Amino acid sequence: MTIESSTSTPAVSVCNKDIGSLPAAFPFLSANILELFLLTGKHAVVTGGARGIGYVISEAYLQAGVSKLAIIDYSRNDEGISKLRAEFPKATISYYDCDVRSAEQVQKVIETIHEEFKTIEIFVANAGIAWTSGALIEQPDDAEWNNVINVDLNGVYHCAKNIGKIFKQQGKGSLIMTASMSAHIVNVPQLQAAYNVAKAGVLHLGKSLAVEWAPFARVNTISPGYIATELSDFVPDDIKNIWYSLTPKGRQGHPRELCGAYVYFASDASTYTTGSDLRVDGGYCSV
Repeated sequence: MTIESSTSTPAVSVCNKDIGSLPAAFPFLSANILELFLLTGKHAVVTGGARGIGYVISEAYLQAGVSKLAIIDYSRNDEGISKLRAEFPKATISYYDCDVRSAEQVQKVIETIHEEFKTIEIFVANAGIAWTSGALIEQPDDAEWNNVINVDLNGVYHCAKNIGKIFKQQGKGSLIMTASMSAHIVNVPQLQAAYNVAKAGVLHLGKSLAVEWAPFARVNTISPGYIATELSDFVPDDIKNIWYSLTPKGRQGHPRELCGAYVYFASDASTYTTGSDLRVDGGYCSV
């Protein structure tokens, strides 16, 4: 077999980049490591940001210098939002009521925030609910399954689809999605197949979008372990004691112990980090 040579360079594309344009340019980065972690002047959106993990992410971003923050939630927390506004009077802090299960609501609220903020550098798709219904085959219908999948997976998809268009238009952005250690392992003793499936979907969606969006944005996931928020208040102590025994750290995590991961992925300290997942689980997945 003879391969004919050509004087022209073929247009080869790898991960949406032409070979002829490689290597891509380095970003401009501060020489000061601490400055790389600052979010000074950036604009951020956090879904599920009024309570629990989302609230401490919102607070951490404001502490790191975010100048405009939009909190999207389905359950308003006026006391918490007022506290943030009092603590950070120079920042613009907006609240939007939105059901992430609704593609139309998500599209509208993201477009509204973009119109108000002009740019959005950081988007955290964090809104989620727990599965509390037990064994899958004992469900009387598909309602609970559909609800968990629609919030925990499809809600993230709706957010990603709409913020991705804005990131591409801007040529920059960081999408951070809350997965779970349940995306990596099967929790015991509780039975929560729907939740595990939804979070595994989020994990792989993050990797897939990281490749699709590599020319213009970064996508990463964070996988918390058992975190002491109201999301797990319904769990009896005997079940929690089993959790502690299976977790090398011997306890649940405090929500603030997640903040460093979310700041890292949002900041210029992680400009070469995309398609990654950071487990913050007290060592649970290591055993």
